[in-house]
Amino acid sequence: MQWGKVVLWSFLLVFALTAVVVAEPLRIAMSTWVGYGPLHLAKAKGFYAEEGVEVKLITMEEPTPRFAALAAGRLDGLASTIDTMILQSKKEIPYVMVLALDDSAGGDGIVANKEIKSIADLKGKKVAFNLGSVSQFWVNVLLQQHGLKESDITVVNMSAPDAGAAFVAKKVDAAVTWEPWLTRGKQAPHGHLLIDSSQTPGLIVDILIFRKDVVEKRSADIQKVVNAWFRAVDFWKQHPQEANTLMAKAVGGWLKDPKVFAETLQGVKLLGREENRKFFGTKENPGPIFTTAAKAIQIWKDFGKLSWEPKPEEIIETKFVQ
Repeated sequence: MQWGKVVLWSFLLVFALTAVVVAEPLRIAMSTWVGYGPLHLAKAKGFYAEEGVEVKLITMEEPTPRFAALAAGRLDGLASTIDTMILQSKKEIPYVMVLALDDSAGGDGIVANKEIKSIADLKGKKVAFNLGSVSQFWVNVLLQQHGLKESDITVVNMSAPDAGAAFVAKKVDAAVTWEPWLTRGKQAPHGHLLIDSSQTPGLIVDILIFRKDVVEKRSADIQKVVNAWFRAVDFWKQHPQEANTLMAKAVGGWLKDPKVFAETLQGVKLLGREENRKFFGTKENPGPIFTTAAKAIQIWKDFGKLSWEPKPEEIIETKFVQ
């Protein structure tokens, strides 16, 4: 009888250890962006391993294929902006926001001809930006705040870098863009910075997203990823030079130079635990993320771009950042 118990306990122990070994890594995709650096830093410093979760980070530049892979189950989560997540959301395969990564703090902006002194002055002007992107969402929020609609301007659809180049070449009156084109636009004889994202905190925010079924099945692992992110942000605050070097190497691409990485990082605010607690709030006392999500839902709905109309509380989970 004793021998039977020993065999049984040995079998259970081997089974438990095997279950740990074969646990699938959480597959998280993102584009090449400075604000996603701490996701890589957490891996480089071993924070995921110390928290007890395996994470596979995958670079996928375009949002549509990224979300398609998430919906198809080839990914478990991804990083994107709030408005893009809502634009790509599907009723039959719901996604959930669990963590705010970074807030654009001057990294995005509008350069315009010098005679354009305010957002209201854009009425009737040729404005270049990328349709279906965070640039379209942001400029529509700004237009609404000044009593205008997108139909009050002449939209020239092009990528953010192309928009900046078109402005410098005097082909458009204004452009929604980012660096290095914000600086080049400001330095152009005819140009100036009309507004940048430092004046609109909480609107252009990158978030970590998981499919709802992953949130339900692997809640503990997601919490470990969130904890590792907070540790990475804290490490960056305490050791910025070392952190920037590690993040630049891991993120790679156009950000592989630590100097370029550090310079680009000046245009965003990395969000730690306290910033996340304030931004998310709770279900009972919702934070600003719920307002931004509601604005994105309304804007994309008005353009007829949503396949369904989610409610903010259905796509935001506040528990992981508390």
